[in-house]
Amino acid sequence: MWYQYYFHSERGRAGLEQNRYELGKLLWRLWSPNWRFDEATYERTAASFNNPDFVAVVIHSYRHRYALAPGDPAVEDTERRLSAQPPIAVPTIALHGSDDGVTPLGTSENHDRFFRAAYERRVILLAGHNLPQEAPRDFAAAVLSVV
Repeated sequence: MWYQYYFHSERGRAGLEQNRYELGKLLWRLWSPNWRFDEATYERTAASFNNPDFVAVVIHSYRHRYALAPGDPAVEDTERRLSAQPPIAVPTIALHGSDDGVTPLGTSENHDRFFRAAYERRVILLAGHNLPQEAPRDFAAAVLSVV
């Protein structure tokens, strides 16, 4: 997760500003090593990298999660309550790609202890971090099974 620390620095911000397309593609490959996306698929997402707020939002997000940037005061109370990790009382299906390059498979084991209502963990074989695009049928089936 070297990129998270890279984004903490001014050099990382400048690198993302200058190389957002290439860096994004590298991260997609690291996050989902088995996904053989084509250029057209990547282009559809990469177009959003041209948003004038893209770099600022990405950098703030990675800095905020390490307390290097302030959060939004409007949601501070919600953040405080969530940090206590209260039990989740709604039916939940958690999806985890077996080859997620960001969050190793073992990290979602035993999460049922956080839920009071029905909980199911589904492992999507050979999928990485971008489940809606890598495994759209599995993703849609999970969503449809709880509505």
